[in-house]
Amino acid sequence: MKKAETKIMEAREAAKRLLLSAAGLSFFVNLLMLTGPLYMLQIYDRVISSRSYETLAVLTFLTFGLFAGMAILDFARSALLSRAGEAFEDKLQDAAFDISMDAGRAGVRSAEQPIKDLRQIRQFVASPALTAIFDAPFTPFFLLLVFLMHWLLGIVATIGLLILLALAFINERASREANASASVKAAGADQIAFASIRNAAAADAMGMRERLRNRWRAQSSSASDNALQATDTIGGLTAATKAIRLFLQSAILGTGALLAIQGAVTPGVMIAASIIAGRALAPVEVVTSHWRQFALTGVAFKRLQGFMDIVKEKVQRTELPAPEGALSVEKLFCKPGSVQKPVLKGVTFNLAAGEALGVIGPSAAGKSTLARAIVGVEPAISGEIRLDEGNIAHWDQTALGAFIGFLPQEVELFDGTAAENIARFHEKADDEAIVAAAKAAGAHEMILGLADGYETRIGDGGRQLSAGQRQRLGLARALYGDPKLIVLDEPNANLDSEGEAALVKAMQGAKARGATIIIVAHRPSAIAFVDKLLLLVEGEVRAMGPRDEILKKIAPKQVAPFNTDIRAVQKQASGNE
Repeated sequence: MKKAETKIMEAREAAKRLLLSAAGLSFFVNLLMLTGPLYMLQIYDRVISSRSYETLAVLTFLTFGLFAGMAILDFARSALLSRAGEAFEDKLQDAAFDISMDAGRAGVRSAEQPIKDLRQIRQFVASPALTAIFDAPFTPFFLLLVFLMHWLLGIVATIGLLILLALAFINERASREANASASVKAAGADQIAFASIRNAAAADAMGMRERLRNRWRAQSSSASDNALQATDTIGGLTAATKAIRLFLQSAILGTGALLAIQGAVTPGVMIAASIIAGRALAPVEVVTSHWRQFALTGVAFKRLQGFMDIVKEKVQRTELPAPEGALSVEKLFCKPGSVQKPVLKGVTFNLAAGEALGVIGPSAAGKSTLARAIVGVEPAISGEIRLDEGNIAHWDQTALGAFIGFLPQEVELFDGTAAENIARFHEKADDEAIVAAAKAAGAHEMILGLADGYETRIGDGGRQLSAGQRQRLGLARALYGDPKLIVLDEPNANLDSEGEAALVKAMQGAKARGATIIIVAHRPSAIAFVDKLLLLVEGEVRAMGPRDEILKKIAPKQVAPFNTDIRAVQKQASGNE
């Protein structure tokens, strides 16, 4: 059995008991739907002819009680369906979140789609559309009652039902393609809008807003055209369905009147048959009016099944001892995302615990890919990365993360307070550790200068902070908990001289406590403290060894200026102590 089938089956089983209970309540709800027709039947055939006030009062109070009971049962059914949707979502939401996270990490467009699809299914389960599905099996029962009243009334009601079913079939065939196309194009339009909003400052600075808006409008208009086509089709057929149902009720009323004139039925039967026939046809009308929701949910369900096929099974890993920090990379090949050829080609190096490595090289050499691979977020297609002789692929990711400090090239902060971001949103964060990490990163004074200090909400992506502030906060997060392996990708890209000095001081402190450090950099000051340099060109290691030795090989004329820059930074770092 496929992983998708297993996970979907587990989710179905979680919702099954609640759905069966809702189906059971539907039986009683539909039985109580007969209250109105039976009341009318008694009024016309007993009360009016007998002129009995007592009978009228008893029937009215009894009818009120039955309708009140029906309302309670209908509410309970809706509550059960809402909880069934929640139970289904609960079983799959962790997997959907992980898939979206993996897709976002790989740069996939609309990475959040699995979460959206799961929400669409939940909303459908709790909607009137599913209630109509539960009511539909009772349609033959209501038709049978109409037949029992008189065969001709049953024939008219059956003909009406067949017409409505034909309209529902036409509705599905006519709107299927337009619904599917609208869903895909709307997702594309949303992606353009979200990307434009994320990069609003750059877009406005370079006069791109109007062009981006036009691009979004073109995609959005195309999606709207398909949605309108589907909505018009569904709306037209829904209107026709409603009109035909109302006409059929009138036709049954007219047929009943004809039979009543002939003495074949009573006036009460004429009225009751019309109401019961309307109840028999109602589920078909509801399904037709909600057909777009049916179609979108069907597309979402199939897409979610496809996503579940690629979800990784969570393996219960044996808890490993805390690493010392020794790192070994052996013949590493990586091909991130949809890239056709490997970006890293046979990268090999070793670091002892407490050593610092600087990774240098031209743009697109694979430096960031190497940094991501070392911390376990870029899977290797071959080769391996070992931390204290243990393959990082064999670690539980959450457990491994406690021993790793990572600062990506684009600092990724989250909506929350500065303290929460530094503590990696740990539920039981240690305040002393938070402050210690901030001080180590040279960010303590900066954070105290914020509106609410450590409790300042920084906004999604840290939009309330400057680029330099985000970089310092990201560095503090990387240093939280005194990790054994620290990987920094261009950590000084947005730092001033004071910030660079704080960075050097922080790394010197991490080295002093035995942390292994890997830093990707272009500026000399960022690698002032490293023991070794690795030159990466086109994904291959071109040179690896002691820092000064490698510098003499690759840029002998730059050694003196480089050492001067290093001494200046080291002096500034010492002066800040």
